[in-house]
Amino acid sequence: MKTAEELRKEMKGMTPEQAVSHLSAYLKENPGDDGALTLRGLKYWSLGRRADAINDYLAALEINPESKAKQAMQATYDILDYYNKDLYNP
Repeated sequence: MKTAEELRKEMKGMTPEQAVSHLSAYLKENPGDDGALTLRGLKYWSLGRRADAINDYLAALEINPESKAKQAMQATYDILDYYNKDLYNP
């Protein structure tokens, strides 16, 4: 398996769509790579594909509970749980 840093270097200069395709092909051969799942989740997030990103984070956490996906998932929860109280009280 490749390291997350090696995968990042390979994806340098790719569009998010190309990076998702690249990571998906890599994950077909290495389905247990939590780092690649986390990276693909981050790319999905940047494309606005929130559900796909969350699914990848959860899959990565299932493989490795201490994965970097843990931080990404916490950030996701923080973003999704945020609301502006002023908007509810005009």
